[in-house]
Amino acid sequence: MTITVCPFAMDEKLKEAAKTGSIEGLYECIRVNGNVLKDMDELEFVDTPLHIAAAEGHIEFCREIANLKPSFTRKLNQDGLRPLHIALENGRRDMIDCLLQVDNNLVRIKGKEGSTPLHLVAKLHDPRLLDLQLEFLPEFLKECPQCIHDVTIRNETALHIATE
Repeated sequence: MTITVCPFAMDEKLKEAAKTGSIEGLYECIRVNGNVLKDMDELEFVDTPLHIAAAEGHIEFCREIANLKPSFTRKLNQDGLRPLHIALENGRRDMIDCLLQVDNNLVRIKGKEGSTPLHLVAKLHDPRLLDLQLEFLPEFLKECPQCIHDVTIRNETALHIATE
């Protein structure tokens, strides 16, 4: 999955820091503009550095951003995806664990079409991601048993999706 970033949302140095997982690059951007993360957080739909790090699999960068701006873990990008959705779509097992350590309730946070991470795991059809399904379906249910009742905009639970 490719992340596209609106140039007004994120400066190129911050985007590069997120792509490479450079925590030092992140702090260089903060030194230049102390409100860089706050300004981004005020946008309703935006690819944050955490979205990019989730796609690239930069765990330490993820932890640092989540520490500085926990709200980024719940932020929707322009495609209706949150960082956990992106980590799942990219098969980033360590990133999924990292995000769930920050907030295990992320399992219930809805994205595009009302899909939660549990819905997304239930509908993964890529054979390369089968291990991911087998690992995270039970883990998501263990972390948040109530998520089995969450429905999409089509009124589908994860069980409906898994049986299709």
